[in-house]
Amino acid sequence: MTADPLLQPFQLKHLTLKNRLMITSHEPAYPEDGMPKERYRAYHAERARAGVALTMTAGSASVSRDSPPVFNNILAWKDEVVGWMKALTDACHDHGCAVMIQLTHLGRRTRWDKADWLPVVSAGHEREPSHRAFPKRAEDWDIARIITDYADAAERMKAAGLDGIELEAYGHLMDQFWSPLTNDLDAPYGGSLENRLRFTFDVLEAIRERCGAEFLVGVRYTADEDVPGGLTKQDGLEISHRLKDSGMVDFLNVVRGHIDTDAALTDVIPVQGMRSAPHLDFAGEVRAATRFPTFHAAKIQDVATARHAIASGKLDMVGMTRAHMADPHIVAKIMRGEEDRIRPCVGANYCLDRIYQGGMALCLHNPATGRELEQPHEIARAESRRKVVIVGAGPAGLEAARVAACRGHEVIVHEAAPQAGGQVRLTALTPRRAEMMQLIQWRLSECDRMGVTIRYNSVADAGTVRDDAPDVVIVATGGLPHTEVLADGNDLVVSAWDILSGDVKPGESVLIYDDAGDYPALQAAELISGSGARVELMTRDRNVSSEVMAMSLTPAMRLLQARDVTFTVTWKLDAVRREGNRLIAEIGSDYGGVQRERVVDQVVVNHGTRPLDELYFDLRAGSTNLGEVDYDALIEGRRQELLRNADGRYQLFRIGDAVAARNTHAAVYDALRLLKAV
Repeated sequence: MTADPLLQPFQLKHLTLKNRLMITSHEPAYPEDGMPKERYRAYHAERARAGVALTMTAGSASVSRDSPPVFNNILAWKDEVVGWMKALTDACHDHGCAVMIQLTHLGRRTRWDKADWLPVVSAGHEREPSHRAFPKRAEDWDIARIITDYADAAERMKAAGLDGIELEAYGHLMDQFWSPLTNDLDAPYGGSLENRLRFTFDVLEAIRERCGAEFLVGVRYTADEDVPGGLTKQDGLEISHRLKDSGMVDFLNVVRGHIDTDAALTDVIPVQGMRSAPHLDFAGEVRAATRFPTFHAAKIQDVATARHAIASGKLDMVGMTRAHMADPHIVAKIMRGEEDRIRPCVGANYCLDRIYQGGMALCLHNPATGRELEQPHEIARAESRRKVVIVGAGPAGLEAARVAACRGHEVIVHEAAPQAGGQVRLTALTPRRAEMMQLIQWRLSECDRMGVTIRYNSVADAGTVRDDAPDVVIVATGGLPHTEVLADGNDLVVSAWDILSGDVKPGESVLIYDDAGDYPALQAAELISGSGARVELMTRDRNVSSEVMAMSLTPAMRLLQARDVTFTVTWKLDAVRREGNRLIAEIGSDYGGVQRERVVDQVVVNHGTRPLDELYFDLRAGSTNLGEVDYDALIEGRRQELLRNADGRYQLFRIGDAVAARNTHAAVYDALRLLKAV
């Protein structure tokens, strides 16, 4: 038997978990009509097949009609969920993976204008800042019916064959009863800690009565809200003991913090540039105090940290949830001795940020995650070997090279710069975004392992490409900043890239006009404000950095607010003129009828990129497809077979920002779905 602590079994009551790695409950927002259908099942089955011991499905599965989902959660209050959950459970059990689900009532953490338009309910009237609904204070009949709803939902999960359930008590209704900040009820459900916990124990009793003593039940809960007036660490330890001593709980899943604001949520679930595993020691304290099965997850991105968590006795099961979104085959690679081949989670949080904006969770690094029905995590070899020439070694080009090499093709990459990385290399110059370079480093390592030839300092023109005698040409040349957005004065502005690269030094009074809403404007603001300059970041949008999204915005906002950066929304930059040694920025509005001026010494424009596509158009005439893409074949995963020029010598495609300004995920997704069929 292996001595690796992560690969040791763990006995949870009657259930033997085959190793110590788990995927904690999370909602990737894949349900259809509130049900975990084929896409949902394929996502969990892929990770089960690769060896994870326990997968927790459905973060925040709703137990009641008046707990409407705000990010496409599973509707556990519907009887039809049983069949879908049974299919998912059976698929995971086939690979020896245990399955549980998280059940909850969101309480005030939702909105009244969703689903059936029922009042939001909580233990008090206090509004949650994130979702902004003013709740109804629960009456006795609300409490009674919700207790029954929990028991009904648990019984459905037992009928579906799940190994157990987890109740959520951080930021949701249960914790809203626990916390003095949100519970202003009278006895028996308000006042003392014992009264505030009564709702939870009533729910547990109802579940046990319905599902029996053997069905596994755990609680994922905050053991310290870490906010003035909230539950303290001492309260949390007391709650932990009470849960254990009740005899109705089989494991504790420990969280630290509160989630009622974007910033607070980000501290609970840290993102890129924040400390890794910040709550691991705290979870270890709970385990040491209770000597009870303890689970935990919070930015445990790498195997070394996970191994330490188990070896040091801090945890019994370690959650690597976002890490398994980046690479579903972590356990399999550990078992094969291939830890160095694990695709790392870079903390970009594209997954969680997307669900909070109404989309499904996708991984910035791995475009197959969430698309298991359409896109492969493991690339099949092609029937015949071809020569693939790629121009550009940014994320799109390197992903194209990796996938083509996995297919067994001969691959040559031309890169004009002395190093790979493209825009990612520029992004990673900001210290808190340095993890982004792992996107490049992992692909370089995989390409090197498979014998891809990368020619640096190679400014490839059409002749260079033709001399390689390719069968397939991929243009992944990216784009260049576009700043010519003004009626007058385009020659007086600089780009965010100019600032980040160091080609232009920061001014002393700077206006940053962000008309793209992505990272470069924020990063430029960080760099410029760090020099001591006065900075105003302006956008015509209704909110700042609309493409960055809530949790990923948090570290930047903390830094920029501390430096007194001014944020101005709903105004746009119309023109710039020079007066002496100063610049006059002429400001207008899409709403019309107003004009303002700013006097500054530097104007920075962030307006995305325009494709660097000259090479693509130079190569079109010599291609068999004249650059055309069969979109039906692309979407359906079939080979590109369009013939538009019988005299052509190669197929030609362009991907990533060489097509249009998008993001890193779009770039690697372009590459995967095109090259997997080449």
